[in-house]
Amino acid sequence: MNCRVFYHDHCFDGACSASLFTRFHRECIGTAQQFSYYGLMHSAAGSLFDESKFVAGENAIVDFKYSASPKVTWWFDHHQSAFLTSEDRHDFLAWQAQANSAKVLAIRKPTDGGKFYDPAYISCTSLIADIARELFGFNTEPLAELIHWANIVDGAKYESAQAAVEMAEPAMKLTMVIESSGEEFVPRVIPLLTEMSLQQVLDQPFIQTELGPLMQRHIAGIELLRERTVLTRGVITFDITDQLTEGYNKFIPYYLHPSATYNVGLSRSSFRTKVAVGTNPWTTVPESNLANIAEICERYGGGGHARVGAVSFPPDKVDEARKSANEIATRLRSRG
Repeated sequence: MNCRVFYHDHCFDGACSASLFTRFHRECIGTAQQFSYYGLMHSAAGSLFDESKFVAGENAIVDFKYSASPKVTWWFDHHQSAFLTSEDRHDFLAWQAQANSAKVLAIRKPTDGGKFYDPAYISCTSLIADIARELFGFNTEPLAELIHWANIVDGAKYESAQAAVEMAEPAMKLTMVIESSGEEFVPRVIPLLTEMSLQQVLDQPFIQTELGPLMQRHIAGIELLRERTVLTRGVITFDITDQLTEGYNKFIPYYLHPSATYNVGLSRSSFRTKVAVGTNPWTTVPESNLANIAEICERYGGGGHARVGAVSFPPDKVDEARKSANEIATRLRSRG
């Protein structure tokens, strides 16, 4: 039987989640003879899920929004904006209530799958690790490095903006490669992440081939944002939609403007125009005074976490995206 793992594409936590889930499933569930991977991206084009991509065996979604499809066997997510609609949320709650009933618990088997959601988790990788260990007896000790770095990367827990931008650690270089790679790249990386150290993964020839040019692009990205970023009343703004880019280091704005509280960046790739909204991880503003970024992005059809989020528009809707970015920046500046 095939188990297809749908994961948040071009995302370090998404790749780590897919890899950890695969190892957990192989060691504790054991119903799949092979695993395949399918990356999912937030977009402005209607449904995020193509039902035809679900396989006849098991389907797992990790680090991505909820799907009410009966073909989904497993789901893990930690994003505040995990549900596209209220119907999706109600479907999840109904499933959870039914699965936790005394009658079902008496006959429920590990192979029946599960759906797990907790926005309190820093990374989806750590959520899967805890659920797999506590409910299924999965040994997570060999994966301590992976879980540790998934939390640092997805939670922006770097010790400084310099550390985040200068990227000395293997996990940070892997993050850059994963975020900027082509379509077939991440599925090659996923199986390796729970089978070897992150340095060993980084040392793989096919990854090293990508790394050199990306490091050069990273340096160029620092200079581009040095030219384009503007800091006004605590909010960094920039617009690089004139240059197609599949990703950039989101900590560069704070590296260049350490006194900033928020960042609203406008960029464009081959498949979307993106408004990226973030909070400076090293801000001195009390947490209780910070804006909830996910709630702000949700008003424009996006979402994310309390401290970072995004809104996606079609690639040809730059003016619409720019209007939304300006409104969000104005809203954040008004917080003082």
